[in-house]
Amino acid sequence: MLIVDSAPSTTRAELIAHGGLPHGEIYTKALRSQSGGIATEIEFLTLAAGDGDFLPPGLVLSDLDGVAWTGSPFSAYDDQPIVLHQMAFARAAFESGVPCFGSCWGLQVMSAALGGRVRRHLKGLEFGVGRRITLNAAGRAHGMFQGKPDAFDVLCIHQDEVCTLPSGARLLAGNDHSAIQAAEIEENGRSFWGVQYHPEYDLRQMAALLRRAARHLIADGLIHSIGEVEQMVADYLAVSEDAAREDLIHRHELSREVIEPSLHGLELANWLRVKVVPRAAARANVS
Repeated sequence: MLIVDSAPSTTRAELIAHGGLPHGEIYTKALRSQSGGIATEIEFLTLAAGDGDFLPPGLVLSDLDGVAWTGSPFSAYDDQPIVLHQMAFARAAFESGVPCFGSCWGLQVMSAALGGRVRRHLKGLEFGVGRRITLNAAGRAHGMFQGKPDAFDVLCIHQDEVCTLPSGARLLAGNDHSAIQAAEIEENGRSFWGVQYHPEYDLRQMAALLRRAARHLIADGLIHSIGEVEQMVADYLAVSEDAAREDLIHRHELSREVIEPSLHGLELANWLRVKVVPRAAARANVS
């Protein structure tokens, strides 16, 4: 399994400083957690794509059973070398036929790489808890959402959105903030599942991201003071330690789908079960 850490080393250092994990590590942690009963052993490799790295010598995409993209501070509409590098890799990964999954930037960069459009969100930042991600008919029937309710809350932080999906893509879910919250791209045996939110996050990681983004949140008028940010951070951390804190759960309107990682990350478990494990089994039979 390849984890494409799409953030630069500066972002990774900032997350660690604020008590979180680098994007690649939180993704690996989430996939390991979600793999119980699905895959007995997964070897994880992390590619520092946010620093411009390439696959190591001797490794090719066809050696992999899955590729997952993390979030990133980059914007897929920016014409800069690091963005173009990541778009080229996303296109190559999809065309290789390896099952692909992307969170937030992952959905954006793959959509842009395959002919869709990404823009700065006209409504501004969606952060913290994304409300009522609602499945359409295709989403309700899709393997990614097996075991999820028809509408659910998520952990998220994004200022960009996919505004036009690539040709052949299927919209699976949206909410009042972003019409495209989940989609799949399937073409001649190639597969990408993507979501605009972060099923790999937990409340502790979200607390670190909120602390890191505090000045931007205040500048945008979404939060009024550093004290308000720190209170939210403290509350998220408290609930992550004690899921019975009904006072804080009520204060922030935290649903079970947000509090319990096994529910919040169910999309990852379903991807492993539906896409990754069958590919691994098929490759093992061939070898």
